[in-house]
Amino acid sequence: MRHKKKTIKLGRSQSHRDSLLANQVISLIEHSRIKTTLAKARAVRPFAEKMVTIGRKNTLHARRLALSYLHHNQTAVKSLFEKVVPRTGERQGGYTRIVKLGHRHSDASEMAYLEWVDLAPTEAATEAPAPAHQEAHAAPAEAPHPTPHE
Repeated sequence: MRHKKKTIKLGRSQSHRDSLLANQVISLIEHSRIKTTLAKARAVRPFAEKMVTIGRKNTLHARRLALSYLHHNQTAVKSLFEKVVPRTGERQGGYTRIVKLGHRHSDASEMAYLEWVDLAPTEAATEAPAPAHQEAHAAPAEAPHPTPHE
């Protein structure tokens, strides 16, 4: 029995799981929101929040730790320290949220968005396009009426 075992294995070896989690966090930092399975989102969340906690220290050692965890991806670390961490403000934790999306059509896996809580409204609007069924029912824009010729 797996009582009190915190590690979510995701059916992968340790090295594969570590790479998966690091790549998911890099994508989260770069795009501010990722769409993944609910199990992976739950596994990535503590790792992403730890990266923000490390980033809040803003020391050389913290940068080097972040680089080692994120596979030496310098653009992601720079973005973490310059964009993500300043948005957290005085928040003491809970930097991410998981939004459930329902089941995937092909294999019925439960899908979810993992995103930053302090996601700017403009970023959310540009990243999440309106669903196709809403676009079809939207009222067409009214064209100006032609003026009658006199």
